[in-house]
Amino acid sequence: MRRFAICIFLVVAVIGLNSSCAEDQNFNQIEDISIVPTLATSIFYFESDEEFINDSSAGQFYTQLFTFEAFNQDFVADRILDGFISYQLENTTSKELEIQIEFLDENDNTLDSETFIIEPAPAPLLQRQIAYGDGGRSLDILKNTTNIRVSGQNLGDNNSISSLSEPKIILRSSAEFRLRLQ
Repeated sequence: MRRFAICIFLVVAVIGLNSSCAEDQNFNQIEDISIVPTLATSIFYFESDEEFINDSSAGQFYTQLFTFEAFNQDFVADRILDGFISYQLENTTSKELEIQIEFLDENDNTLDSETFIIEPAPAPLLQRQIAYGDGGRSLDILKNTTNIRVSGQNLGDNNSISSLSEPKIILRSSAEFRLRLQ
């Protein structure tokens, strides 16, 4: 009799647990999820010492074309929401300098540009952040950019030398963008 009671208790307990914990499962929850990661990357780094700037003729001491393929994949171009590009310039030379950054399309047409005039040392660190997307410049600029041209021009003389050790101009650039994955 005792075995019979234990068996009945176990059967009732299993049925009770089974029915009390059973709930319809929703396997369509993926439609309710919004995944928006922020992607950060360095774009370019440029450095030039004062001796090189003094040795250049006609004022322009640097020009370089960089390939920019960040948005050439449809997956990225179609899902980008917004973001910004940050620039940081440091000048320890005795020169007033102009740095220009141009975003070019496949036909070398300028889509956007940034120009920086940097005072000679002791100049404060120059920082600028440009927004793209909501509240900023058009994302189409970045989506259509295939190259970035960076150029530097000496607005000062060609013979002065800074009293600081290892005088140079440094340009750093980075970006952060938000993408909608779902």
